[in-house]
Amino acid sequence: MSDMYLASQSPRRRELLRQIGVRFTPLSVSVEERPEPGESPSDYVQRLALEKARAGYERLQRDGLAKLPVLGADTIGVFEGQILEKPLDPEHAATILRRLSGRQHQVLSAVAMRDGVSEQVRLSVSEVSFRPLTDTEIRSYWHSGEPADKAGGYAIQGLGAVFVRELRGSYTGVVGLPLEVTLDLLRDFQVPWWQTGAGSE
Repeated sequence: MSDMYLASQSPRRRELLRQIGVRFTPLSVSVEERPEPGESPSDYVQRLALEKARAGYERLQRDGLAKLPVLGADTIGVFEGQILEKPLDPEHAATILRRLSGRQHQVLSAVAMRDGVSEQVRLSVSEVSFRPLTDTEIRSYWHSGEPADKAGGYAIQGLGAVFVRELRGSYTGVVGLPLEVTLDLLRDFQVPWWQTGAGSE
């Protein structure tokens, strides 16, 4: 039995919800991920999270599914005010990681929830510092296959953990679902956590 829907196919977000014992059903939604002219990174990531939650709830109505709260989330990296996209190829990945080498960047992670009555969005901001990286490390990391679908070109929960010198903020936010603000939404929408045998259906 589910208590909510997750409008995301991210295995990382699924695992974090399972970790805290939330019963959920994943939903596949399609939302265009492109900043609007003049839109700040924080406004952009919050808009995307909310649009995913809204798209998920619209699908419930369209497909006649149980009307439970829908959680949407989005995570981006930001360096010197610019959004760090997912790398397109090895050269793009190398460019991103060289920029981050020995420097600090931000990870913005937004979480939104919608039901038939209301919607809310929360934002988590973390500061991540990288140690200096060598070109050999950067090339080897690309060949591991890990950075290809990751915003900012790395995964803190994977092999990319060795790049991180310091983290200030939310570790789970950098992974993709900041649990401290997610819990606020679960509480407000009366979705239980710490359920025995919880997971996705």
